[in-house]
Amino acid sequence: MEDKKYWIWLSSLPGVGNKSCLNLIRHFGSAENVYKCSYSELKAPGIISEQAAKTVSLHRNLENANEYLRIVKENGIKVYTILENEYPENLKNIYDPPPVLHVKGELLPGDSLAIGMVGSRKASDYGLKTAKRIALRLAELGITIVSGMALGIDSAAHRGALSANGRTIAVFACGLKHVYPMTNYQLSQDIQKCGALISEYPFDREAYAQQFPARNRIISGMSLGVIVVEAGEKSGSLITADFALEQGREVFAVPGNISSPNSKGTNTLIKNGAKLVSNLEDILEELNINIIYEEKKNTNNYEKSDISEEEKRILAFLIKSEGDKDEIVAATELHPGKVMAALTKLEIKGLIQQIGGNYLLI
Repeated sequence: MEDKKYWIWLSSLPGVGNKSCLNLIRHFGSAENVYKCSYSELKAPGIISEQAAKTVSLHRNLENANEYLRIVKENGIKVYTILENEYPENLKNIYDPPPVLHVKGELLPGDSLAIGMVGSRKASDYGLKTAKRIALRLAELGITIVSGMALGIDSAAHRGALSANGRTIAVFACGLKHVYPMTNYQLSQDIQKCGALISEYPFDREAYAQQFPARNRIISGMSLGVIVVEAGEKSGSLITADFALEQGREVFAVPGNISSPNSKGTNTLIKNGAKLVSNLEDILEELNINIIYEEKKNTNNYEKSDISEEEKRILAFLIKSEGDKDEIVAATELHPGKVMAALTKLEIKGLIQQIGGNYLLI
């Protein structure tokens, strides 16, 4: 593998964007070869502007790049170029992938089975609970949850994955030296243990408004699909949905109250063709990953002799969708008293759990 100092040098030059950086490397064969090119060689192919060619040719100092690599290593940050196996495979195939990624924690090959989750920072209680439940269920099936660690839906999605001991990845809109928002510092520490914090930005870059939309393309780019849980009319989450469509990813939306400002964006997405999410199967079927779901159901082995008929009827309902006591009573047509007794036994047996009044499979 080529020395990363050349990648750091080239990707940090002002006026040389991601696309120009990668075009130069493809044309000349390596970042080191770009470093050695003369001004006339750089501008001859016509793949970068004359001004960018001047910038590259006039800034041939590797001292800053070497010092930068030393600093990030001291801070426990790994740097991966787009040519390395550790770089997320899904992200390599988008229109403008970052040439370099900074990572705290660990990226795994299995993270290619990922779903992005985004939504309102000022989410309702309904939105927060829904995001956490969906993330928890997906993480239980081995699906990595990707989000932006913002307040609201993002944080709920990360926490849902963590509560299932699953994997989750937070994409930063600043350098990894900073945690934004700072109130999520402990969450960032927890994510590192069960996933990764990643950023395309230099280690010490602060959070600027224009970096958040760019961050969103990475959330969708790393994912097979994006779920928008709750979003207002002008929510930044809709930018992520747009990126997902451009990248050929599936877009899902959780319906909400038609009179709620927080649901205007998600309801509009559904109106315009996004897949409506009412249960886990809606997501798995659309992404053709039902085999995982079937394997999970089989491992639970609900046909054991110590499970009563009432419990089996409840489990048959919960396989398809989580629900509260009243929904379970209506679906199973069992007496409310028998339902409550069966739910208690299933919790004791470790087959179901209750979150926010809803029961779901473990």
